[in-house]
Amino acid sequence: MKCFNSHSVRSLLVVLLLVACDKAWAADNQLTAVERATGWQLLFDGKTFDGWMTSDGKPSRRPIEHSAINPHRAGAYMMVHKQAWTDFHLKLDFKIAPGCNSGVFFRTWTLKKIGGQDVGFNGLEIAIDDTTTAGFHDTGALYDLVKPGRNAMKPAGSWNHMELICRGQLIQVDLNGVRVLKANLDQFDKKHKRPDGTQHKFPFAYKDHPHRGYIGLQDHSTDCWYKNIKLLDLSKRRPKAGSRATQQ
Repeated sequence: MKCFNSHSVRSLLVVLLLVACDKAWAADNQLTAVERATGWQLLFDGKTFDGWMTSDGKPSRRPIEHSAINPHRAGAYMMVHKQAWTDFHLKLDFKIAPGCNSGVFFRTWTLKKIGGQDVGFNGLEIAIDDTTTAGFHDTGALYDLVKPGRNAMKPAGSWNHMELICRGQLIQVDLNGVRVLKANLDQFDKKHKRPDGTQHKFPFAYKDHPHRGYIGLQDHSTDCWYKNIKLLDLSKRRPKAGSRATQQ
């Protein structure tokens, strides 16, 4: 049994207090002290569209609202961060209007329309929809590929917190603190087929999907808002032995 002296206990309490305070005083669209120290990047400052464009390469037609990006009627299929990423941990908050159909796209390898399809066919999507079910097109799903374990979204009009981790072929999603999805793209080795043999809509074997691509916020029907968009680049970081990332 390991013993701790009073100095160690006090030091641990100080660290825990600093972490708790850091979370408690995190202002919207700002990095906390802990996030800055651990290498997180702020992708949206809440004031400008610096670093963002529509998926057809133009400025948003819709202004920033309530310190958030609203991709609906911004001018294209989605609002896109201009930098491409490979492996990353993305955090953001989102709120939807009733009837909303949106999503967070990632690894969108090109913004060109190919074969007459919309640009969404070039990437992967975590669905965000005004539903309460947990199917292939519901909030937290890897759209049309993997169902979420449950629908952990709050009702329309409430803010939700989403975290998306992409490391190699492994994809995982947390919604409001609940792990709702784990997926391994190696299992998608046939076009139009899920691992269980059922069909999906895409003519791709996602095992071979490019790892590098853009992150986008979809406009598919009505208002939705995104803020506190932060990213930790994992492309040069190895998961620690015994961590959840190495146990998938």
